[in-house]
Amino acid sequence: MADTKREIERKYEATDDTRLPDLTRAAGVDRTVHRGLTELDAVYHDTADLRLAADALTLRRRTGGADEGWHLKFPVATGIRDEIHEPLADTLPPPLAALLRSRVRHAEIAPVVRLLSARDVHHLTAADGTLLAEVSVDRVRAERLAGEGTGATATWTEIEVELADDGDPAVLDAVEKRLRKAGVRPAKSASKLARALAETAPAQSGKAAARPHTAGDHVLAYVREQIRKIVDLDPAVRRDLPDSVHRMRVATRRLRSTFKTHRKLLDREITDPLGAELKWLAAELGLDRDQEVLDERIGTRVEALPATLTLGPVRGRLRAWSAARRTGSRRRIIDVLDGKRYLDLLDALDALSADPPLLPAAGRAPHKALPRAVLKDYDRLATRLDRALGQPPGPERDTALHEARKAAKRARYAGEAARPALGKPAKRFTKRVKAVQSLLGDHQDSVVAREALRTLAIQSHAAGETAFTWGLLYGQEEAAAEALERELPEVWARASDSGLRADLRT
Repeated sequence: MADTKREIERKYEATDDTRLPDLTRAAGVDRTVHRGLTELDAVYHDTADLRLAADALTLRRRTGGADEGWHLKFPVATGIRDEIHEPLADTLPPPLAALLRSRVRHAEIAPVVRLLSARDVHHLTAADGTLLAEVSVDRVRAERLAGEGTGATATWTEIEVELADDGDPAVLDAVEKRLRKAGVRPAKSASKLARALAETAPAQSGKAAARPHTAGDHVLAYVREQIRKIVDLDPAVRRDLPDSVHRMRVATRRLRSTFKTHRKLLDREITDPLGAELKWLAAELGLDRDQEVLDERIGTRVEALPATLTLGPVRGRLRAWSAARRTGSRRRIIDVLDGKRYLDLLDALDALSADPPLLPAAGRAPHKALPRAVLKDYDRLATRLDRALGQPPGPERDTALHEARKAAKRARYAGEAARPALGKPAKRFTKRVKAVQSLLGDHQDSVVAREALRTLAIQSHAAGETAFTWGLLYGQEEAAAEALERELPEVWARASDSGLRADLRT
């Protein structure tokens, strides 16, 4: 298993003549301990078109220092990265290759830059000897190993301040204050690799990215954003990071929904097959996610009951039922992400992004084409909700409300995609429709929970256990659903305000 740590650091410009100020004057710092000079030799790897660098990822093989080996860094926020470490090896370790698969796919990863660094290390400690941060003065020599500019070199000196594990970020602020007073300024590049690539690349006259101006431009921007999210979330899913599966699943749904909403702008011969594959991927991602949500909902209700109402082996029964329903999907999801079908889908999405199947209507002005698409999805939602509200309480109404929930999602995503072009009217519309979707989602969760509770009651009865507690929880869920249904007309009235739709057209 690869080692992972959260790296929180700040970089500063320096020269060979720069001297560190007295950092014991920084708040909280009691001592500075000189740890000596270390020679580091790092070779950074990427694809020929620098896909990793484009997403601010760095992959290196480094010798020298206490943590020599392979390092893969994912950006988290400004100055914060997750660093994943594998032992030194001649070739890229398979665990790291897997985390890069959604970006690299069939391309070759090869050396692109070599950095030789002479690192002068100082430790900042508190009065009790606790390590607060590590300050390094790095004298760097970079050499371009591939692509345009091969053989070009660059040299610079920088100061790097890295927070100790579990350290207080306030230390970084205090140290920066002392550095700034000494005339040291933050570095312009976020990483050594970014600076090396910039300073060894041939001069180019870059063109500013064109701003979206047609309806098709705006839809494509949203489509590309969702494709980007799927690719970006792939490593997070593989690392089993919180909520990553759910977020990736939502991105697939947004993308598929956009294809449906904008069939007059995007050629269905291309998007319909992609939509079918996105539906497959969402289903694979949801195998255990739905069970987790259900477990949490029922488990929370069980824990809220007083002991006098928890009769029989309720918790044990719930654990056994949940285990029997799980599919072992953690391993299954990884198999899906490593499979040809998924990688072919990513390739097809890239092809769509690079050569979008735009229809003539995509060239229309966004203020004409986009409101029309949003309002069409609104009409579908209104029809389904009217049908559901006209049903008497019961299974048929539950099914109709679930169908309305799907329509609400689609209308919400249509509003999201239109927001950059339509502004506040689309924002207000999306917010109101999201409230409808959330309420209908809570209702559907209650429907699913009741089905599960009925099953648990039957299993308990068959095993000679009392089913009292399951019946009690069933009643709670039934009451919750009835309360949501009473609330729905008011929430829908706010979302169906004719003024919202009129504003979209102006």
